[in-house]
Amino acid sequence: MDVTLIAFGIAKDILKSSKAEISLSDQADIKLLKEKLTADYPDFAKLAQLSFAVNEEYREDDFVLKDHDEVVIIPPVSGG
Repeated sequence: MDVTLIAFGIAKDILKSSKAEISLSDQADIKLLKEKLTADYPDFAKLAQLSFAVNEEYREDDFVLKDHDEVVIIPPVSGG
C-alpha cells in the first residue's frame, strides 16, 4: 500500500521535502511506519519522540494504516 507523508520542522529537513510517498506492506501500522522511516532515514532515530496524525487525527503506534492515507509527521516541539 502507499501512503502520503506530510512533514513539518525537523522531519521536513530529514525527508528533504514537505511531502513524500512511501510504500508499506498491507496491514502496516504506525509502529511499522516508524521503523521504516528510521531504517530509510537514520536521523529519525535521533529524535526523542515523533507523533503522527492520520487523516487529520492523532494516532497511536497500533493504528493500522490504509492505502492512500495521509500521514502527518509531527516532530518534537522545542520552546524558546
